[in-house]
Amino acid sequence: MEPTVLGGRLASSVVGPLVRKLFASDGPGAGLVDKPVRLTDLVSFRGEKRTLGEREVRKLAGKLVSEAMASPGERPFPPDEEAAVTETLARRLLALGDLDMDDVQAVRLGSHELTRKLHRRATPPDGLSADACVFLDSATQWACLHILEFFSRRSTFVARTLVDQTRVQSQLIARIDELIARTPRPDGRDITFERRYLSYVAEQHNHITIYGIDLRDSPDRWPLEVAYLSLEATGDEERVASGVRAESTFSVHLPAEEALLENDCVLLRGDAGSGKTTLVQWLAVTAARNGDRIPYVLPLRTLIRAGTLPTPAQFLAAVSCPFSPPDGWAERVLTAQRALVLVDGLDEIPAADRHRTRAWLLGLIRAHPGNQWLLTSRPTAVRSDWLTGEGFRELVLAPMRPVEVTTFVRRWHEAARAPEYLGPLLDALRTKRDLARLATNPLMCGLICALHRERRGYLPISRQELYDAALSMLLARRDRERGMGAPDGIDLSQGARSELLRRIAYALILSGRTEMEQDAAQSVVERALPSIATPPGQHDTATIFRHLLLRSGLLREPAPNIVDFVHRTFQDYLGALAAVEEGHIDVLVSHAHDPQWEDVIRMAVAQARPHERADLLRKLLSLGHTRTDLLALACLEHATSLDPRVRTEVEARAARLIPPQTKAESRVLAEAGPLILELLPGPKGLTAAEAAEVTRTAALVGTEGALPVLKSFRNHPDLGVRAQLVAAWSQFDADEYADEVLAHVDGSELFLTVREDAQLRALPRLGPRPRVHFNGPHDPASLVTTLDKESLSHLVIYDNAQLRDLTPLCSLPELTYLHLHRCPGIRDLSPLAETGLTELHLCWDGSGTQLVGLDRCNGLRHLGLDGELPWGVTLSTYLPTAAPLEFLFLSQGVVESRGLEDIGQWPTLRTLSLGPEPGRLWRRDWAAIARLPGLIHLFLHSSVLECLDDTPPIPGVEVLRITHLQGWEELSRLALCCPRVRQVILTPAPDRSIEANRYTDVFPDAAVIVESRS
Repeated sequence: MEPTVLGGRLASSVVGPLVRKLFASDGPGAGLVDKPVRLTDLVSFRGEKRTLGEREVRKLAGKLVSEAMASPGERPFPPDEEAAVTETLARRLLALGDLDMDDVQAVRLGSHELTRKLHRRATPPDGLSADACVFLDSATQWACLHILEFFSRRSTFVARTLVDQTRVQSQLIARIDELIARTPRPDGRDITFERRYLSYVAEQHNHITIYGIDLRDSPDRWPLEVAYLSLEATGDEERVASGVRAESTFSVHLPAEEALLENDCVLLRGDAGSGKTTLVQWLAVTAARNGDRIPYVLPLRTLIRAGTLPTPAQFLAAVSCPFSPPDGWAERVLTAQRALVLVDGLDEIPAADRHRTRAWLLGLIRAHPGNQWLLTSRPTAVRSDWLTGEGFRELVLAPMRPVEVTTFVRRWHEAARAPEYLGPLLDALRTKRDLARLATNPLMCGLICALHRERRGYLPISRQELYDAALSMLLARRDRERGMGAPDGIDLSQGARSELLRRIAYALILSGRTEMEQDAAQSVVERALPSIATPPGQHDTATIFRHLLLRSGLLREPAPNIVDFVHRTFQDYLGALAAVEEGHIDVLVSHAHDPQWEDVIRMAVAQARPHERADLLRKLLSLGHTRTDLLALACLEHATSLDPRVRTEVEARAARLIPPQTKAESRVLAEAGPLILELLPGPKGLTAAEAAEVTRTAALVGTEGALPVLKSFRNHPDLGVRAQLVAAWSQFDADEYADEVLAHVDGSELFLTVREDAQLRALPRLGPRPRVHFNGPHDPASLVTTLDKESLSHLVIYDNAQLRDLTPLCSLPELTYLHLHRCPGIRDLSPLAETGLTELHLCWDGSGTQLVGLDRCNGLRHLGLDGELPWGVTLSTYLPTAAPLEFLFLSQGVVESRGLEDIGQWPTLRTLSLGPEPGRLWRRDWAAIARLPGLIHLFLHSSVLECLDDTPPIPGVEVLRITHLQGWEELSRLALCCPRVRQVILTPAPDRSIEANRYTDVFPDAAVIVESRS
């Protein structure tokens, strides 16, 4: 029973006086003497002011219960429970004397919570009915409402409430003051300064600069927000079992700018030019614009000059920030855990200073926990566990993937406002392998972009220029122009560094390896040092080698005590320099068949003296192999000065190979690998046949570098060339190839073949395609939804066991051609009667017993059947007799059971084609064929020739085609059967050849044509 219902039974005039008797009256005042007055001192049946006893309380409870039972309406509980309900209610009211609270606290609780406290204090009801329990709860809550009303009317309540509120507010203010003392709130000066400082940071670091190259007409700075590319950071982390020990390790991959999301302290390693400083700039600019953290960009090469590393208060002055912060501002930022401290370039300071840098950084972190700290370094500057014991997470910037290189190049050209140079450079990066191998980090990508633009899109005039520019930048100018001086106290010239690196590179090439133990590399340096001019007082061999490893930007330590070059192309270039200096021309020629030496030989030609260059190319030609001839041709690009006779000989030898003329020649060229891609001509000046073979060659190579070659032919009008471009789709990324090539290929008279799900998803982006060929088990629902319904006229579906219903084809209004090849789920062809089909080809495995509905397709003019019909079925019962068939193809046992006796049902037939093994044809079948009034074209597979022994004349045939000839067949009987034939077309079987003049006497009045299968 709800309190409101009970209130209807017990008017306030009854309950109020009864409740007031439970409490003793008190005089005016706030009740503040000694302490607040507790309820135990207010109730009338406890304490010194007792006016009621427990007996009287039970009477009051009895009064309440009896009033409820006597009120009009239904009784709230059975009459025999009245005494038990009264006793239980009395116990609850008596529980008021046990509550340890005052009246203000009771009012703050509210009637519901006060009811629950009384219920918990009193003895719970025992054996009462559910109705009685509901009444008790409602009566108690109603009584509590009047109790709280009574409290709020006491003379001391209002004063006590105000005093209590004042006390609570004082406590709250004290706590807030304590919080403010622990976390100081920025005052107006802090806010004003931070606004200026964050704007300065966002502007100061919002650019990318390439140090160490000369650009006359190109900018050397680009907006960071346009050119920045998110790179991937990787690391090995421990998987912990039960929180006790590391169970195993696993690799993590995440965007580099998210490195601080899970860990406040990160050591980020990366090779020279991998993007460490650019990432620091991006984090600073992002934080400054978001305003969530205060960034400090601290390049160690700048800090270390002052001798003493800065305190937080000196951070801005140490990096020459033009603003002076308010006193104590840096400490307040760090104490509030709002700082993002970006310490860049641990490798750029002397090794002796790295340990004190570590102590300085850890001291700051321990003094100001909760802030974010990023330290960057080259991989070899410090050992792998240098900071892991201090809670740092170690990550490594990964090399850029091809898709990231493409994105970087696009953004760079957008930032430089040079879109006209974008396409040629992307094509060069795909085609030129050594250029692509060089472009694996932002520094080298930026260098390539800048030089390409500087030379107005001609990159390279020679690749030697590119390598020389890269080496100059990495070995000398980059550190010098960044103001680093000699961080290890070693001041080697660029020439000395280059010479030492050449020796290491050539040692690797001669051993056929790309990495060696550091002890072996150090031995190479030791042997070379006596012949190299170095300043007096330089360090020992180990120190010099360590300097090369750390500062050259070309060497790295992929594993402990192992060294290799950051790019294979630098190893090849420097090794070629060493080979030329040593006069090792014969060594180079002896490795000409090895693809690993290909770029070494090309770079050797670029750097050799003219007579050495001519000698090397002659020796390559003397080997007499297609691959070495092509390698010699590729070397011409680097031969700035060459004996004209040698150049002419190389070009003449290559002219026999390029462009290819046949499929066989295309396959030979493709075997040369990616080398051939740089040598293939564009479409200009090629015949249609040559263009088709060039595209075939590029497609056979199939690497990413083939894409620019194929792209150059995308507007070619020849059907054969376009067919080659379509056929190559599966060898490339489906979306990229669709956008770069297929979207521009004329689709008329050309089937677009879709084999993979990625191609199926890319199909809508190609626009209307009237002819589509689906090959494989694609989802049937996706087939129709991805097609342009208003343009599709020809559809081929190959090898799709998922296809079971042809009804969706009725939604293709322009569909006139359908070829279903091995789709075993298809049983009912009747939906095709509702389409506009005029040409249908069916190929199935085994018996066609389950195929029904073909006889309803009365609009067909061309029909092909490739599969065995059920025994006893005639063509007239299986095929649509009302269809105006003009072309009929029958193969693989179609006529085995009942022959062709009723083929006369289609007097409109002009072409009959009997394919491989159509079934045994008897004289009556040939007679039925001879009676066809409109038959002009007769196409026969060579297997049918065995059934011509008793063939009657077929006078109407004018064009006779015979396929898969082995060369030994006797065709005189066929000539007698077709006395009016005017053209005979013969096609040899694969790997067979036939001569036309062998058959000219057999068909004296006809033109005999032999078609090549190639």
